[in-house]
Amino acid sequence: MTKPIHSLAANYYTDPQIFKIEQDGLLAKTWQFGCHTSELAEVGSYATFKIAGESLFAIRGRDNQIRVFYNVCQHRAHQLVSGTGKSSVVVCPYHAWTYELTGELRSGPNIKSVEGFDKSSICLTEVKCEAFLGFLFVNLDPNAKPMEDWFPKARSELEEWVPNWAELKPLEWVEIPENCNWKVSVENYSECYHCSLNHPTFANGVVKPETYDIQPQGMCLRHTTECQSLESMTYDIQSGMQHHDEYSSWFLWPMFSFQVYPGNVLNTYHWRALDADHVVVWRGWYSVNGEESEIVRQLAIQDRETTVEEDIHLVESVQRGLSSRGYKPGPLVLDPNCGVNSEHPVMHLQKWMKEAIDG
Repeated sequence: MTKPIHSLAANYYTDPQIFKIEQDGLLAKTWQFGCHTSELAEVGSYATFKIAGESLFAIRGRDNQIRVFYNVCQHRAHQLVSGTGKSSVVVCPYHAWTYELTGELRSGPNIKSVEGFDKSSICLTEVKCEAFLGFLFVNLDPNAKPMEDWFPKARSELEEWVPNWAELKPLEWVEIPENCNWKVSVENYSECYHCSLNHPTFANGVVKPETYDIQPQGMCLRHTTECQSLESMTYDIQSGMQHHDEYSSWFLWPMFSFQVYPGNVLNTYHWRALDADHVVVWRGWYSVNGEESEIVRQLAIQDRETTVEEDIHLVESVQRGLSSRGYKPGPLVLDPNCGVNSEHPVMHLQKWMKEAIDG
């Protein structure tokens, strides 16, 4: 670098038109979390969700494959399903056009009376999807490269850090509304420059901030740090697994992160952008078979009452500041040695953000 790199202009976070550009482009052409595959355990099980403003549903077929479709009938565009459930076929509630679990049209009232009607030519519009350690991700771009190309080594590393991932199911989902742009929240998550000052419980009872570092790994930001000394930890981390005394996180651009707390406790962040000024952060906590776990429950409560609550005040203050006429984007603190007091991961994020918007 020959001169400082400045943060993005405020309008990237406040302009509704930029948010629309993101919905039509970035959010429709990246890997986004849909649902946990435990919701699709049986043939015919389905779950609905929204990606980039589009209603979609995932369903398990008789061949045991999970497929994702746009949630719209090919007859007169009525929504097909809502929420979660189970069905042997997909029946449109408007005119009872009926689809196989593979998306092909099976039948419809009086369609045989239509001369030249070719049932085999009608099928629900499928969306590219991948199951990733029990989490279903989708990409509206039919030409999207596999997740391994986007996030190299993330899957294998997570399998090492969470070797019992196949047994894990959601114990608790917590929805956290934040009055800020999704990018403000993601940037805050992606640096620990603010941790010691603003997150005393996390910084003193979970991780050693001085060892915290974040490095790009494809379109993944990889967080690593040591945990606090055992006598300083706020909970028992003796899991009997490797990496039990470490913390790590895999942020998958643009809106999802896997975290593994000391003790191999898996938890996740999922950002759901509502508009330019509002995002909901969906915090997930997981246990074996989704059964009650004192440690996981304790951690979830601790996280919600400390780090989560502290971050809400931070990001909402930033959003207010971005709307101030007095704000002029300052230089990012980029330490050549990286480390906890460097904003190099924010630099990478802002580069990805700008490229997605400006092309």
